[in-house]
Amino acid sequence: MVKRGLRKLGVIPARKGIAPGLIVGSTLNVADNSGAKEIMIIGVPSIKTRLRRIPFAAVGDMVVATVKRGTPEMRKQVVRAIIIRQKRPYRRPDGTWISFEDNAAVIVSPEGMPKGSEIRGPVAKEAAERWPKIAAMATLVV
Repeated sequence: MVKRGLRKLGVIPARKGIAPGLIVGSTLNVADNSGAKEIMIIGVPSIKTRLRRIPFAAVGDMVVATVKRGTPEMRKQVVRAIIIRQKRPYRRPDGTWISFEDNAAVIVSPEGMPKGSEIRGPVAKEAAERWPKIAAMATLVV
């Protein structure tokens, strides 16, 4: 009861009931022009979970990842990224189910500013609502 009241006041950030589709070790395509092509999740900073449980992430979450494929300057770097698409279906509050063709992310700074200047492909509405800078760069919000 206490948590529900604090969530209404805005003290605890509300996280929508999105089915987590990615865990630590998952690979994602990079949907921007920052130089990276593929990243692998190595951590999820916002998740506080049970001991030894593998951290998970969903659309709109920020993750810590390492660049697996890309330009030589970007490879092997540890970066932060925001998930904009996931393959696993999740339910929206209006009752519709949505899933994408691939898992994709956008590389950002620790403050949430995108590193690239354009985003290729659609962006989930949940990620666009949570990160306004990504919504401004997106050409298609689904």
